[in-house]
Amino acid sequence: MTQLIPDPPTQVAANPAWRITTLSIGTVLVIILIVCALLAPWLAPFAPNIQHIEFRLLPPSSEHWLGTDGFGRDLLSRVIYGARPTLLLVSLILVLTIPVGLLVGISAGYIGGWYERIIMRVTDIVLSLPSLVIALALVAILGPGLMNGALALAFTSWPPFARQARAETLALRRSDYLAAARMQGIGGLRLMFGHILPLCLPSAVVRAALSLGGIILASAGLGFLGMGIQPPTAEWGSMVAEGSKVIFDQWWVAAAPGGAILFASLAFNLLGDGLRDKMDPRHGK
Repeated sequence: MTQLIPDPPTQVAANPAWRITTLSIGTVLVIILIVCALLAPWLAPFAPNIQHIEFRLLPPSSEHWLGTDGFGRDLLSRVIYGARPTLLLVSLILVLTIPVGLLVGISAGYIGGWYERIIMRVTDIVLSLPSLVIALALVAILGPGLMNGALALAFTSWPPFARQARAETLALRRSDYLAAARMQGIGGLRLMFGHILPLCLPSAVVRAALSLGGIILASAGLGFLGMGIQPPTAEWGSMVAEGSKVIFDQWWVAAAPGGAILFASLAFNLLGDGLRDKMDPRHGK
């Protein structure tokens, strides 16, 4: 009589509750950046704007971890405080850009006709302009400052949102979903902003996260050229401009804010890539 030998138990592959992804890394880095901005008075070891000429251009040490600048100010403290105007400028640009882009794109795709042709030609014209050059021209007219810099960068940042919202609205306009809404008597603004807008928001959020790295570089460029937030306020672009004068002898003066710009751009780019993978199944896996 043959004995039936049971098969060895198969081990079920472990499915960890968490795994390291681009989204998780980007989220952690962005949280670190936000925490540094919010808790700057408690995290910064020194006051960012108080000058100590006797301590000018000191190299990194145990007392000054990132060294000091040409006025003896602690670079670590100024880098931490510099996250505040950068995040505030980015927030203002997003508040101004996303609503305008969605409004223009959704209305153009839904109304169509001559209105769509005129609006999209204007959008193409703005999109074809070099963003940083136009921003510099607008800041030169309006004057340097946080709000003027946000307005200048927002003026050249809304067309991509408009084009994307228009394309999605055109795809949705003849869908069964909107046809069912029309059968229930829904139309006009209620249909545009109650049914089309929620479907366009996820892609707009992803595009916003992906564009934040470029916005941070553009705002730093304005500060580097003296068109952004004015001294003595700690701002990464203007700090790099100060450090460029002594970059061959005291490299840390420019390297500290430059590293902060790299960190912020990397954080938002990773967050944008992660959100795209999460919300768009075509980019998943």
